[in-house]
Amino acid sequence: MELLIWLGAGISLTGLAGLIWCIVRVWQARRAGLSDADLRAAVQKVVPLNTGALFLSVIGLMLVVLGVVLG
Repeated sequence: MELLIWLGAGISLTGLAGLIWCIVRVWQARRAGLSDADLRAAVQKVVPLNTGALFLSVIGLMLVVLGVVLG
């Protein structure tokens, strides 16, 4: 079960890195002084990636909890 915990932690950290990347992308778009429509388009491009990164984080944490409970 230790492998399950480490695998879950790695997946969760990958998701966390994706979330940080999404935050940085939106922050850069806001600082670029884009028009409202361009800023909205930039944010809309990031939303699916943000959702996927959040999904990875949740799955990773679920694996960690499962490994702890089973181990």
